[in-house]
Amino acid sequence: MIIFLTYFSLLIAFVAIVAKVFKYITTPEHLRWELYPVPHEKGRSKYGGSYFEELDWWSKPRRTDMFNELKEMAEEIFLLKGVYRNNKRVWKSSFPFHIGMYLSIGWLVLLLIGAVLEGNGIAVSSSAGVIGRVIYFATLIFGYSGLILTGIGAFGLFLWRISNSEQRIYNAPADYINLILFDIVILISLISHFTVDSGFSIIRGYVHSLLTFSTVKSIPGIMELEIVLISLLIMYIPLGRMSHFVAKYFLYHSVRWNDEPNERGSKIEKSLMKLLQSKVGWSAPHIQTEKPWIELVKETGDEQKTD
Repeated sequence: MIIFLTYFSLLIAFVAIVAKVFKYITTPEHLRWELYPVPHEKGRSKYGGSYFEELDWWSKPRRTDMFNELKEMAEEIFLLKGVYRNNKRVWKSSFPFHIGMYLSIGWLVLLLIGAVLEGNGIAVSSSAGVIGRVIYFATLIFGYSGLILTGIGAFGLFLWRISNSEQRIYNAPADYINLILFDIVILISLISHFTVDSGFSIIRGYVHSLLTFSTVKSIPGIMELEIVLISLLIMYIPLGRMSHFVAKYFLYHSVRWNDEPNERGSKIEKSLMKLLQSKVGWSAPHIQTEKPWIELVKETGDEQKTD
């Protein structure tokens, strides 16, 4: 029964992520921040410059620095540089939480690799061959460190949310529930592996059953509970507010770092012209409701010329 729950959870998570990516891709043109420095500005990012500062910039080729942009992204993803700069107290809990999550994802990937190896006759244990030993010990390191760090981070973030009076007014019930859920799942998982599956062999066998669509061997009750909770968590994350990881790419590349010029005949111009055909949905003394925006823009321009 639990194997069908896992399949269902993975399917829902996949569909939810794809749906959110599609939603962000198809959103109207963003109101860009144009906050400098922009890391892909070659030779100018250190002092916050822009190619717009050059004379006749439109007639010159743009030079971009992809390496520096990737470096900036890596620092933000793995070191949470922005959080560290702006709120070190939050960073002390947010950093282990995110690193623990990355390690836990790596743990699941290593379980998958180990299951494939065992399915092909390659043992994964402390006494196996080189490949099997590497996967075995890597799984131990990623698994236990990932679970522990995520648990510590989630608990720290929970304490921060309930103890910080300024933050409390912005908290929604889901913010507390999410962190509590993480700690419950992690606590059950650690108890499960400390007591009945310290080497992750049983759960690796479960992953093998998932891959081969075969019957699941007998699993201890505490491990069944762990698998159910992890499956539900995998399904829940993309459906809730924790799915901000999907939006982060678009936030940086479509909003924060987007300095693409709006040139005649460009994709941006076409997108903006389409938006200008939309009708105004609110009213004010200086706005005529139900008129397209493009007409209001023209009228405003004509009035300014008259004045």
